[in-house]
Amino acid sequence: MKNCLLHKPVMVDEVVEFLCLKKGYKVLDATIGLGGHADFILKKIQPSGALIGIDRDKAALEIARKRLNKFNKICKLAHANFKDLDKILKDQRIEKIDAALFDIGISSYQIEDANRGFSFERDGPLDMRMDQSSPLRACDIVNKYKRIDLEEIIRDFGEERYFRRITGFILERRKNKPISSTRELAQLIEEAVGKWYKFQKIHPATRTFQALRIAVNRELDNIKIALGKVLDFLNSGARLCVISFHSLEDRIVKFRFKEFEAEGRGRVVTKKPLTATADEIRENPRSRSAKLRVFEKY
Repeated sequence: MKNCLLHKPVMVDEVVEFLCLKKGYKVLDATIGLGGHADFILKKIQPSGALIGIDRDKAALEIARKRLNKFNKICKLAHANFKDLDKILKDQRIEKIDAALFDIGISSYQIEDANRGFSFERDGPLDMRMDQSSPLRACDIVNKYKRIDLEEIIRDFGEERYFRRITGFILERRKNKPISSTRELAQLIEEAVGKWYKFQKIHPATRTFQALRIAVNRELDNIKIALGKVLDFLNSGARLCVISFHSLEDRIVKFRFKEFEAEGRGRVVTKKPLTATADEIRENPRSRSAKLRVFEKY
């Protein structure tokens, strides 16, 4: 837990620079997580600014609340899905904001908690819910979905070449008993496709676990909805920063920004996504896959 609190958030220097923060700004942190980026943002906009932080993970939100307690007069947190950012901002009586940040994807804090079931490297229940009050779990998909639906999830959300073979192994195994743990599923996938992954850098279960997580949390749909809403709240000249961690997310952000620009609603500041520096990657290997795109509202 201590390491989570002390760890520097991904690409924080670039985020602070490109948001062009000033004292008194009203900022939306749509994925506040443990409050890493928010800590740096609040230092820039205090004492008269305001930050609204949203997160689906109640446990992470409580950590952020404690971390940011020194800013409690100007920092308001909401346990919600960022697709409902319009409702959250209206509840806070905020009509316009001066900057917005989305740090999309799963956090190290969530991965390291075996009980959350996000990682194939830690044995735990096959859960993967960011919001633990949500009804759908990864084990429900694995054990109850039809072949065609399971294949579609692993193919489309995991970009897994061997989606049919993996699905076949899952269907065969679940005939005898439900697949309930991360280790059990990971070993099953390794049995199914291990020999084809022999010379690849990633574990055979990587893409399937990503696919299940995206499906459980409806991540891609939520990104599309949230990006469609946030622009209406940005002041003229306000910046929107989005950090993504895999190609499916980045593709959505890229095309949404192009659409906004074509509609005359603003300009794409980063024609190509920014990536972490070599120094940051050495310090935090997770930042290797991070891509930052920036849009400015007209």
